[in-house]
Amino acid sequence: MKRFVLLMSVMTLFFASTSDEVASAGRNYISIVGSSTVYPFATVVAEMFGKTTQFKTPTIESTGSGGGLKLFCSGIGVEHPDITNASRRIKKSEVEKCASNGITDIVEAKIGYDGIVLANSKNSVQLKLSRKEIFMALAKDVPTDKEGELIPNPNKTWKDINSSFPDIKIEVLGPPPTSGTRDAFSELAMEGGCKKIDWIKATKKIDKKKYKSICHAVREDGAYIEAGENDVLIIKKLMANPNALGIFGFSFLDQNIDKVRGSIIDGVEPTFENIASGDYPVARSLYFYIKKAHVKMIPGIDAYLKEFMSEKAIGEDGYLLDKGLIPMPAEEFNSFKKSVIGLENLSM
Repeated sequence: MKRFVLLMSVMTLFFASTSDEVASAGRNYISIVGSSTVYPFATVVAEMFGKTTQFKTPTIESTGSGGGLKLFCSGIGVEHPDITNASRRIKKSEVEKCASNGITDIVEAKIGYDGIVLANSKNSVQLKLSRKEIFMALAKDVPTDKEGELIPNPNKTWKDINSSFPDIKIEVLGPPPTSGTRDAFSELAMEGGCKKIDWIKATKKIDKKKYKSICHAVREDGAYIEAGENDVLIIKKLMANPNALGIFGFSFLDQNIDKVRGSIIDGVEPTFENIASGDYPVARSLYFYIKKAHVKMIPGIDAYLKEFMSEKAIGEDGYLLDKGLIPMPAEEFNSFKKSVIGLENLSM
């Protein structure tokens, strides 16, 4: 009887403490926003977390990396998200924005790698493109044969780029400027091709701002179509229009391999093995960021971090690999796991 009374007392104290914490927080679930690329990975972890712990399944909103970081950096308190997913690293300007709103302690979690693909319907021909050809197809302004001269992009068809390409209209469905996928595509694919042109590459040493504006500016004449943050919608549009191409992460290609295929870029096909080896030229790191001030405010954040950064989730045989995540090397994984679980502050 005494043991029963003692047990009941302990349970009462536990639930009272938990209730007090929830009441003081005003929210008893983790709020996550951010990258549409990281979204499917985070969703799987959140569902696993909800099934295997006493905490509620986190709510996750796909807002894009830039949109998520804007919400994340808007302040501290239950009306603001606790975690934001990102398919690129946080920018210095975003860290400064966070700091201006009292968010000075941020924890950075890297979860693995992803490739960015330029894909089309399996009912169409697989393209073999160089990054320079991608730049010439999608850049707002392109160089002429005269050194230093740029003109508005005149290329209307893929054949205009390369005589061996099909004579079909250039039509690429891609993410908006707020997307981490767009940022990474601009840097890795567009700039990767742009700097193949010697005089533009030389511009970087003289005027970095001009160099970036040349290499990253996407044409606005209808050849590039902003399709929002919804990769499912892009797949549907590719099915309806076999001549169009779409830009999204490898993980989404992997999940829809029966419908679409990725273009070969610089002679390398977008595969798990080629991205993991570093051979595929358009690959990026995936992250999420934690608001340290919320860890004690919102129940379950520390347990969610342990689930996400576990060997069983993102290790070499982790369950997220089935969703297309490319794992980090063991040394890098262990380093990030230690810093995240230890809630070490981000260093830029």
